Amino acid sequence: MKAALQAYVDRTNAGDAAGIVALFAPDAVIEDPVGTPAKRGGEIVEWFANSVAFAAHIAPLGEFRGSHANEAAFAFDVEFTPPDSPRLKIRSIDVCRFDNQGRITSLRAFWGPDDVTPAA
Repeated sequence: MKAALQAYVDRTNAGDAAGIVALFAPDAVIEDPVGTPAKRGGEIVEWFANSVAFAAHIAPLGEFRGSHANEAAFAFDVEFTPPDSPRLKIRSIDVCRFDNQGRITSLRAFWGPDDVTPAA
């Protein structure tokens, strides 16, 4: 699980949208941020295409954390530049669930409006 999370960071920072999507199971669900409508299938592909287009860069804040089950989490800052906006930073904690093949089946991102700031 920790290796998959590291690959998620590395592929995001390399701008590899297809590589990011490959880390997810076909029936995966993303709730980013928690409390917004879940993304599935083509919405996930579009989500990561936009991440790459917005030059997303993830900086982990400490080590990845595993569990005694099939979930892992990590805290990080992500910077990106959405259309018609200055570069932003979000402070998030992502919690992921994995299948038996090590693919992400669920990603839940914990951040709120006060976790979004202009990037330095």
